[in-house]
Amino acid sequence: MPDPSAAAQPTGRRERKKAATRRAIADAALRLFLERGYDAVGIREIADAADVSTTTLFKHFPVKEALVFDEEADQEQQLLAAVRERPAGLSIPAALREHALRHRVAPPDRGSDFRTFAALVDATPALREYLQAMWLRHTDALARTVARECGLPPGDATCTALAHFALEAPRVARTHDDPRAALVSAFDLLEQGWAGVADGR
Repeated sequence: MPDPSAAAQPTGRRERKKAATRRAIADAALRLFLERGYDAVGIREIADAADVSTTTLFKHFPVKEALVFDEEADQEQQLLAAVRERPAGLSIPAALREHALRHRVAPPDRGSDFRTFAALVDATPALREYLQAMWLRHTDALARTVARECGLPPGDATCTALAHFALEAPRVARTHDDPRAALVSAFDLLEQGWAGVADGR
């Protein structure tokens, strides 16, 4: 779901125009998806609603699913920052757990707009699959960041494993009656395993 505070404001007239067009397309798509359901809305309808051509739409969003998740680059930066900028004494798995609780499982204090968005994703198999694939694309970047933080080689297998399981855990947790509790349990397991790696450095 778009987060206006997540990205810096673009500079320059051309950049502002491109950002405004992208925002208009994403807003039109989300409105139509929420009104009628993801599968019932076509690309041409979205382009018409945003007053752009389908060619322009595809310049900004290469696939239909991307219309719903238009902050991927910002999400990766937030994910990596959760590791790099974690408070002193906080383990890497704990930092990733807190990030996942804030961004991957809807917290109780998030508003109705977020819950409506989450319900759309949960009810649409194509969006669920795209969302998980999107997060898993960050595995290599996260593994490299973890390795740097721990003074380990960039290709260290334990760092890659931690990154993969940390990004996979929220998908598994979402299938449980209490996703937040399930997510915490999953990260408790990662924490116990990672403790041995950290102690052995």
